[in-house]
Amino acid sequence: MADARISTYLPPNVNPAQAAIAYGCRALPKLNEELQADDLLTRQKALMALCDLMHDPEHVYTAIRIGCLESLKALLRDTNDLVRIKTTEVLYIMATHNVGREGFLEHSVIQALSFLLSDPRSACRENLYTAFRHLAQVPAGALGIVNSGLIPSLVWKLQREEEEIQALLLDTLAACLTEDATEALASRAVPFLKEKLLSANSNIRSKAAHTLIAIRVCVRPSVPLEGKIQVWQHDVIPILVHLLKDEEEEVQANAAGALMNATVTTEGKYAALDVEATGPLLQLLGASLSKARLNASKALTMLAEAPEGRKLLQSHVATFRVLEEDFSPAVQRAAQIALKVIEWKP
Repeated sequence: MADARISTYLPPNVNPAQAAIAYGCRALPKLNEELQADDLLTRQKALMALCDLMHDPEHVYTAIRIGCLESLKALLRDTNDLVRIKTTEVLYIMATHNVGREGFLEHSVIQALSFLLSDPRSACRENLYTAFRHLAQVPAGALGIVNSGLIPSLVWKLQREEEEIQALLLDTLAACLTEDATEALASRAVPFLKEKLLSANSNIRSKAAHTLIAIRVCVRPSVPLEGKIQVWQHDVIPILVHLLKDEEEEVQANAAGALMNATVTTEGKYAALDVEATGPLLQLLGASLSKARLNASKALTMLAEAPEGRKLLQSHVATFRVLEEDFSPAVQRAAQIALKVIEWKP
């Protein structure tokens, strides 16, 4: 007769590194208690489980309501590397949801995360900057980062982080500069961005040019002019003109957008004309990327406001006539405005 035996092996599909999740409404309160446990393994397992649960916005709402954010903020100072890495991972997943971003602002999570800007673990810093990038996608979140006083630190970190993290930083800075570029400009953001325009990584070049565009659309009226002046003063315009011929169309498009921004001032116009910006900009009018055609049209309109630029472009009126039939309504409008400026007679 066979004897009943209990297997020494774990049941299938059981993750020994993840906490067992309680049933129903007790799940998150139980995990919150385990986040505060003295036992290291218990904290680690609870964080593993939370990483899975936080993909659901309803769970994010419940977690915030029962105080999980306070527990997570405390774990950001944990001495264990894995705890800090998984805590920042939970937070960046929460930041992908609107309710999570609102919770960040209400519970001062930005300030708590800022203590890890120099964490020795790159995975921890990458999660932190990913959380900031998601948070900055909404105006209130970007303004929250600005008001926290972190912009100078983020600009400084741009020079020292790995390329993957630099890309996250540039996305975050672009969103924040749209709200207020004052601190970034005072922290020498333009010279640092100039260096990134010369990067061997096309993604970094593209994002650096996009961040320069963000200064132009800053909501504070006095800042955009200062940004344009700095772009001219730091000799960024020749580099932007060079990037108009980049092998990546996204880089070309963003360089044209940054050039459009820089050529609003008289000094910027003549600096661009001196390095023969009209030629590569005219080439971009035939680009497959509509953003490239749009930005190039607007940049050429800026150059046409100078008598020398208008004279150069008068022989290319037919090219803009073609763009009046472009499938993009924005490109059509930009071409019409360009034609008015080019054909204007005193």
